[in-house]
Amino acid sequence: MDWKTRVTELLQIKYPIIQGGLAYLAYAELAAAVSNAGGLGQITAMSLPTPEALREEIRKVREKTDRPFGVNFAIGQHGRPFSHMLEVAIEEQVPVVSVTGGNPAPFFEQLKGVDVKKLVLVAAVRQAVKAEELGADAVMVVGQEGGGHLGKYDIGTFVLIPKVVDSVSIPVIASGGIGDGRGLMAALSLGAEGIEMGTRFIATQECVHAHPLYKELLVKGSENDTVVIKRSLGAPGRAIANEWTEKILQIEQQGGTYEQLKEYISGEANRRFIYDGKTNEGFAWAGQVMGLIDDVPTVAELFARMMKEAEQIRKRWAN
Repeated sequence: MDWKTRVTELLQIKYPIIQGGLAYLAYAELAAAVSNAGGLGQITAMSLPTPEALREEIRKVREKTDRPFGVNFAIGQHGRPFSHMLEVAIEEQVPVVSVTGGNPAPFFEQLKGVDVKKLVLVAAVRQAVKAEELGADAVMVVGQEGGGHLGKYDIGTFVLIPKVVDSVSIPVIASGGIGDGRGLMAALSLGAEGIEMGTRFIATQECVHAHPLYKELLVKGSENDTVVIKRSLGAPGRAIANEWTEKILQIEQQGGTYEQLKEYISGEANRRFIYDGKTNEGFAWAGQVMGLIDDVPTVAELFARMMKEAEQIRKRWAN
């Protein structure tokens, strides 16, 4: 079946499926596997220590695939400068860049005159409209079911996607709570022209940096096993519920400051869980979609299954 949408045409991909930026996890192995399977894989730029490390990762992807891929820039985190990292993506002629977590205006300013497709992750109608005004080629819209950093308004994917579709003319990519062919078809029926998945791609064999215990928790856990932390800081994010996130929520409920929370929400605390498998000495991002995850396939197996499910739904609708 043909899966052509404005998103597949824009990004030159076979299926309208994009892999999320996944801090500390989205590197060459996963990105290349997603691109080879027909979607758009991405590298996470701001988790890498230096511009040269990013250049090396981009070249590693190119050794593993000749298909389009993207580089994601999470620009809102701790105000870390991104322009020198973006310069590398420009020099390496990366076909797609995506931006999450901050004001994309300076990011777009640096890309003026550069032939690259620009995606922006948003969590509200107002942000989507602004992204289109700034020159985004498409918006990725995350509902509050999603893992990692979310919008402040607790709007679910089912309401947010059609609201954004009605408010912008550029293609909309749905994110949050999507992990199978049913989610893809639901997103398309809401007016989106593609999907972005994060949590589902962590529980794949090519997400080699994620500790087996992290993947095991995604498989065994239910949709009730996540909590939203950092709400008091104005930067809510959904993570796997554990003793560590309980402590974070306690500090927040007691009116704790950023200084009091800092060691609990740090990159180090995140890496202890996701890299070292110290599941009660840190935290790990995950969306409610973990309730739909029950195995750790290869990316190719995941795509084949999703497209089979989606095609069965299309046939059912046709009847």
